[in-house]
Amino acid sequence: MRRAGLLVWGAHQVAKSMVRPGITTGEIDVAVERFFEANGAIPLFKGVPGKIPFPAVCCMSVNDEVVHGIPGRRVLLDGDVVSIDTGCKIGGWCGDSAVTYPVGVISPEVGRLLDCTSGVLDLAIQLMGSRSRWSDVASEMAKYVRDHGFSVVENFVGHGIGRKMHEDPQVPNFCTPAFRRNHDFELEPGLVIAVEPMVNMGSKKVRPLPDHWTQSTVDGKPSAHFEHTVAITDSGPRILTAAPGVGETLDAPVKAEKVTPL
Repeated sequence: MRRAGLLVWGAHQVAKSMVRPGITTGEIDVAVERFFEANGAIPLFKGVPGKIPFPAVCCMSVNDEVVHGIPGRRVLLDGDVVSIDTGCKIGGWCGDSAVTYPVGVISPEVGRLLDCTSGVLDLAIQLMGSRSRWSDVASEMAKYVRDHGFSVVENFVGHGIGRKMHEDPQVPNFCTPAFRRNHDFELEPGLVIAVEPMVNMGSKKVRPLPDHWTQSTVDGKPSAHFEHTVAITDSGPRILTAAPGVGETLDAPVKAEKVTPL
């Protein structure tokens, strides 16, 4: 699965290099799709069933959009934030990762939201090496977000990942008595999960938009989303969607070319 994870990391480098005021979300999506094609990878998101099949290789959610935003003609503006979530399959195995990127100069408060969301993902991965059950990790994640004055989205959770993008178990970023009693799971070697906290500046509640995919905050306040695919090994957690280590390379360059939306 590391091979897929490396390609997802590479796709994010392509996206990151393009995020700036004046570019469209559709242009970024096309560049990521071409990167996957150049590496012989299958995008996981394009064609996912729904009322309309998902039409892009990335979910791109801007500002108050929480998740599942559809790339297109929207132009990114200075002060925006854009959450880019993408994944691919290669050799029969999947990788999935999300990052919220600042566009130009963002406000200090929104910066704190991004820092909290990336920080709680880092905390979860760290705790996966010292806790035996996910409920213990999820409880600490929720407390971390509350202590920073933000709210954890509860409508969407992380997931197991392997041969398919979405596998058991479900991986919430919070813990309820019902989850602890009925759905908790052990953190043991061989487990691979996509951990993906979504954190809102205001209310935790979300609402669907008319495009049948995009979910937005109910109060219009910003949201952030970070995700890694993480494996539990005998020596602890390993981030499969992290940057290349010693001796690891990608077959295709990660620098984006100028593209126009398909």
